[in-house]
Amino acid sequence: MAIYVTSDLHGLPKNDFIALLKKAHFTNDDWLYILGDVIDRENDGGIELLSWIMMRDNMELILGEHESMLLSCAFVFDSGAQSAAKFTPEQMMHLKKYMANGGDVTLKALKELNETSPESVNDILDYLSEALPYEMVNAGGKDFLLVHAGLDNFDKSKKLGDYTAEELTTKSPDISQKYFDDIITVFGHTPTDFYGSEYDGKILKTETWIDIDVGVPDNSPVLLRLDDMKEFYL
Repeated sequence: MAIYVTSDLHGLPKNDFIALLKKAHFTNDDWLYILGDVIDRENDGGIELLSWIMMRDNMELILGEHESMLLSCAFVFDSGAQSAAKFTPEQMMHLKKYMANGGDVTLKALKELNETSPESVNDILDYLSEALPYEMVNAGGKDFLLVHAGLDNFDKSKKLGDYTAEELTTKSPDISQKYFDDIITVFGHTPTDFYGSEYDGKILKTETWIDIDVGVPDNSPVLLRLDDMKEFYL
């Protein structure tokens, strides 16, 4: 069994993702961790892809910032929420923030799905609410911490369970940031070209962490096989 990671698919068409898996020779005996942000920004907001991932027994979604934002707007699908006039000021704040960050296409797709299959929308929201904010794995003889956006307010003595979801999903580390000496932290969230044009479309590796967000949709997503650190692109 090999362990793969990817992140920040942001509405990638399902067939494109399947093509990437085939290129990596990903099988049912392998395991894939998606480090958050499957949804929003492009096409149907990733709802078709997310629904497909949910049915896979060998794939796990780590909670991302965009999944958190969608969950904060779950009230939109409450049976009593028929119009914005019934939303509280706090709910409207969450909704405006989410739509400003690319959630408009996702909400549109979910609204259409809700008209024909509200149970499917409930299943999606339940799935996202159960997503863990981090995972620890061992591959190729090395320990890896998988998280969406790094570790805000990092302290080596701080237990992982003491980090808030916000600390794990929203803050980008400086390129000089060092995490654990004996654990490689792998995350997405920040397109690698943020750290310099020389990293555009490429994975960024430092001494203690790896950023695998290569900038979808401008660049194709990457699959990183942790066992041997081989990279796969469309």
